[in-house]
Amino acid sequence: MKNRSLVMMLTGIVLLGACKNKSSYESAGNADSATIATDKIADTAVQPKLVKTADIRFKVKNVQQTGENISALAVKYNGMVMHHNMISTDEQTHDVRISDDSVMRVSAFNTVADMTVKIPTEKLDEFLTTVGHMGIHVNESKMDIEDKSLDYLAEKLKLQNRQEFIAQQKQGKIIVKDPNKVMNLKDDMVDQQIDNKRIDDAVKYSVVSLSFYQSNTINKEIIVNDDVTSYNPSFFSQLGVALQNGWYIFSEVIIGLVNVWAFVLCGIAVWIGIRYYNKRKAHPIV
Repeated sequence: MKNRSLVMMLTGIVLLGACKNKSSYESAGNADSATIATDKIADTAVQPKLVKTADIRFKVKNVQQTGENISALAVKYNGMVMHHNMISTDEQTHDVRISDDSVMRVSAFNTVADMTVKIPTEKLDEFLTTVGHMGIHVNESKMDIEDKSLDYLAEKLKLQNRQEFIAQQKQGKIIVKDPNKVMNLKDDMVDQQIDNKRIDDAVKYSVVSLSFYQSNTINKEIIVNDDVTSYNPSFFSQLGVALQNGWYIFSEVIIGLVNVWAFVLCGIAVWIGIRYYNKRKAHPIV
């Protein structure tokens, strides 16, 4: 009985020691993993990822010509025009009548334009200087620099972790029961690669937003007079037409009376007869 109790006591001591060793092992393992992850970040060289953007607003002599010059300059620096919009607004219009059927239209136009250009970053300062010289004066000019180095590093390390996880999953070291989780993980890897590609592109090419305008332009053009009341004849023309129409009506009445002369004579005779009858009736012969 004593031997049995002694054996049970020794067994408990051994199991307790094993549990302590296991806990120590797991803690050491977690500590080692954290140390490895920290060393991994520390050993990774942080490459500078500076994203530059610029905005400029200026006044020019000719908006259309300036837009063409900026497009040619962007091509010269191996850049590209991403957006170009030009608007001409009719501020005021006045019509001057020069004849019955013609009008000179005088219009005041306000013309503005917006452009977005991607320029290689090493040519950005030179591009901005050249564009600034195209204008009469610059209203506003600014440039912003955003450091994307840590964002790029974070995406890179996350991508490496996911690649290692996928490699272990393919080797059978890690078993994932839900295939959708694996697909979502692979999609995240693609998104991280695309995000870093965007950062690389933004570092290589700077985006410049340009806004330029010119003084109001006066435009003159001869157009057809679309006011129908302007085509009415003058007073003297209408008076002459009225005289002609009156003579025509008078002559038509005379001709009509001549055509019915027999009826006129009969009417006169009847009228004379009635008067003679009334006269005899008023003064009878005794």
